Amino acid sequence: MRNTCKYFLLFCLFILRLLTSAQTKTKAEVWLTDPDRQILFQQQAPLTASAPVPTDIITIDPSQAYQTMDGFGYTLTGGSAMHIQNMEAGKRAALLQELFAHNKNNIGVSFLRVSIGASDLDDHIFSYDDVNHGQNDISLSGFDLGPDKKWLIPVLKQILAINPAIKVLGSPWSAPAWMKTNDSTKGGHLKTEYYEIYANYLIKYIKTMKEAGININALTIQNEPLNPKNNPSMVMEADEQATFIKTALGPALKNAGLQTKIWLYDHNCDRPDYPITILNDADAAKYIDGSAFHLYGGTIDALTKVHDAYPNKNLYFTEQWVGAPGNMKGDVDWHVKNVVIGSALNWSKVALEWNLAANPALQPHTPGGCTECLGAITIDGNTVTRNPAYYIIAHASKFVRPGSVRVGSTAINGLANVAFKTPTGNIVLIVVNDNKASKTFMIAVGNKTFSTSLNGGAVGTYVLLPSP
Repeated sequence: MRNTCKYFLLFCLFILRLLTSAQTKTKAEVWLTDPDRQILFQQQAPLTASAPVPTDIITIDPSQAYQTMDGFGYTLTGGSAMHIQNMEAGKRAALLQELFAHNKNNIGVSFLRVSIGASDLDDHIFSYDDVNHGQNDISLSGFDLGPDKKWLIPVLKQILAINPAIKVLGSPWSAPAWMKTNDSTKGGHLKTEYYEIYANYLIKYIKTMKEAGININALTIQNEPLNPKNNPSMVMEADEQATFIKTALGPALKNAGLQTKIWLYDHNCDRPDYPITILNDADAAKYIDGSAFHLYGGTIDALTKVHDAYPNKNLYFTEQWVGAPGNMKGDVDWHVKNVVIGSALNWSKVALEWNLAANPALQPHTPGGCTECLGAITIDGNTVTRNPAYYIIAHASKFVRPGSVRVGSTAINGLANVAFKTPTGNIVLIVVNDNKASKTFMIAVGNKTFSTSLNGGAVGTYVLLPSP
């Protein structure tokens, strides 16, 4: 009798476990941006499971696993850091908490890009080893982080105090002018005789930042290597980049014992042949982690072309600007569809918008730099205005934490969407209604379905929570 009771109890526990494990998500949190209704990234009433109805159904399949995500964020330009650092201490601390902390009241940015030397959104052009015209410094004895010590590094340290795990990408806009064929900060090529010197310059940057407490997780070889029109800028054709990597930078990183990853290209989706050409070179490819893209030309599926050619190499989306004065509905719709959803559907592990912050006059910028780049936030003294890029990234960064895995979801015309499974087991679905009219649709995961709708141009993030 005792054994009978024992086995009956074990049987009941087994059945209870089966019933518990069979439960899928039964509640979904909803975060909505609907500019027509003046709703900007606001939490809505949660969805509860309901019977399916005849309409479009986005079915999420967690068993279909794709790439693991590294994060979402912005470029912290020198100008962005200047505006943030110039705020009153209390206001600055509150803003940085809002942007970089991961809790209920904040958006949890998890990835940043910074410029190596000046970008075109610094208040002046500089490298870390500038010399007088006609001179050089092949020993790099004059190397110094210079202006970055005033704005960028202090802000990065405050961010790291909030989120020590945040990842940082470094991207140069130009080598020092004395290393270039035209001895100018704008255009020109890196002189072949300076390949090893420039590699040492980049190694020195990584090491010096590390000494300041900042780990550079990855670097791109050159921002927009096919764009000589910016200031600063530098042209680097695919064959030049391949040679630089295999003969100079790759060996230098290895010899220095640094774990910083090398990302190729860092330019538009109209030239997937550029990274593929370099990856075809086995001597260069062995040093390369992946390729980075922007979307000022081409289509986002170019990333998949590179993935299909080299599925063992990673992909990253590293820049897309919002032009001033901004159009909340149009910008949020297009960027969420292409940058957040589109890049992830095409194997990107990262999605970054362009500059984090500017002032109301869209300053600073270099002579010849961008005069119309709208920051994710506008900082006017201590007053902060949140612009389209803030909400574009928030819809992903708050919920799709590093380590989340993209999973399968139904492609539906007019309802662009992507789904992820987070390290804590939540399912996150991001949907944009790319129609003019409102759309009702179902979300299905396991044996549960949820009914919801989005107005035209609206974005919803749905976080499907486990049963209590």
